[in-house]
Amino acid sequence: MGALIVLAIIVAYLFGSISSAVLICKLFRLPDPRQHGSNNPGATNVYRMGGAVPAFLTLFFDVLKGMVPVWGSYFLGIEPLFLGMIAVAACLGHIFPLYFHFRGGKAVATALGAMFPVAWEMALLLIATWLVVFRISRVSSLAAIITVSLAPFYAYWIKPQYTVPVIMISILIIWRHQANISRLRQGHEQRMRRR
Repeated sequence: MGALIVLAIIVAYLFGSISSAVLICKLFRLPDPRQHGSNNPGATNVYRMGGAVPAFLTLFFDVLKGMVPVWGSYFLGIEPLFLGMIAVAACLGHIFPLYFHFRGGKAVATALGAMFPVAWEMALLLIATWLVVFRISRVSSLAAIITVSLAPFYAYWIKPQYTVPVIMISILIIWRHQANISRLRQGHEQRMRRR
C-alpha cells in the first residue's frame, strides 16, 4: 500500500501540472494568462480575457485535475489522510506545474474537484457558498477565501474523517491568496464586471 500511495501522489502532482488555462488560451488564441490580466492562469482571468466559453472549459478541466486522481485513489481503498495528501499533490501541481515553469494558479477549482469523490454534499455546499459570496461582492478571490475558510467546518459536519485533509487544502489555498488578502484589506481588489 505504501508504494501505491507514493505512486498516487506522484500521478496527482503530474496530473495537476497540466495548465488548463494556458492550453485553453492557446486553443482560443488568447494571450498567455500568466502574462496578462491578473497574471493568474485560472478561470477568472481567462473569463476576463476571453469570456464565458474558454473560462468554463478552464474551470471544467481544473476541476477534473483534482477529481480524477482522488477518485481513482478512493476506489483503490486509500485511507482518508492519504487521500488528503493526494489532493494536496494535485493542488501543488496546479500551483507549481512541472510542465509550465512552475508558474501556476491558485488551485481553488482543483481543490473543489478533489473533494467531489469523497464528499459530494460538501462540494455542492462549497459551490453554493462561493456563488452566494461572489453574487454579493463580485470579487472572485473573496468568494474563494471565505469558501475555503468554511470548508473544514463543512467537512467536520458532513464527513468528519476528511476534516484533516480539508484543513491541509484550505491552508494551502489561503496561503496562495496572500496577495489577494493584502489587496482586499487595502480595498484594491478587482471586482468582476458582467459581460
